[in-house]
Amino acid sequence: MIKSKHNKTQIGMEFFIITALLLFLFVIFFVAIEAHVSERNREKEEIFIKDLALSIKDEIDLATKATDGYIREFNVPENIYGKDYGITIIKEGEFPNIYINTSRNAISFPIADVEGNIIKGTNTIRKENGTVYLNE
Repeated sequence: MIKSKHNKTQIGMEFFIITALLLFLFVIFFVAIEAHVSERNREKEEIFIKDLALSIKDEIDLATKATDGYIREFNVPENIYGKDYGITIIKEGEFPNIYINTSRNAISFPIADVEGNIIKGTNTIRKENGTVYLNE
């Protein structure tokens, strides 16, 4: 009788240890997957804000090269993958910069001289008397 009770206890303890070990391995596996997914999302966000900054830079460059009377509307998204972000034109130094930042990324590109600032949503860019105006 004593032997039988000891075997049942040992089997129960081994089952508990194996179950705990498997649970620990699953947790480690899911943490590794989450870290990989988070890194991929950060990379996607970084690529998106870079593309956004370059497309705005292209709009300003196009207006700069255009003749007086040029006018065009373009859109800037309200959010990036459902998350808020900041966007502005910083006029420090010789050339202004387009600056975009999220909670995880920030990017800045030099742009041609422009009067006004960028907004989320519909933007109007125009050229009058050799000056490029953005939302003015």
